[in-house]
Amino acid sequence: MDNYQLREIAKALYTVNRHAKTAPEPKHLYYIKKETINRLLRERKAKKIGLHFSAHPKLSNQHSTLLVKVDEYYFHIPPTKEDFQQLEHLGALDENYRNPQCKMSLSQAKKVIYDFIDWKPKTSPKVTSKRSSYYTPSSLGKMEWPPRKSHR
Repeated sequence: MDNYQLREIAKALYTVNRHAKTAPEPKHLYYIKKETINRLLRERKAKKIGLHFSAHPKLSNQHSTLLVKVDEYYFHIPPTKEDFQQLEHLGALDENYRNPQCKMSLSQAKKVIYDFIDWKPKTSPKVTSKRSSYYTPSSLGKMEWPPRKSHR
């Protein structure tokens, strides 16, 4: 499996998922989690377990999430229409179950996942501002007020 063992990828997913839950901008973290799990499912290195009711209903509407097992870790991702037809619904989420703890930094976890899914950040063209040769920086706010007495 590329450069990483399945256990290392599962730990990286666990770390990314844990950080995504508290991140101010979690969209990218959830995206790379979903991409990684979908690739593992395609390669038959992850297993779909069943459907769970979400612990956080959207707009008071109950919805389901897909429970996936990667190594000895469990994750939830959005289900497809086929998942509803093919998988058993397991009911409410079991809050007593916890994934095994692991120690991995977010930067290390992202590196493992980026390498696995072959993800490259979109590079935006650098915008360089060309200043006029007549530009003089303002001294506004750099002077002291009231002026100090100069010592002679």
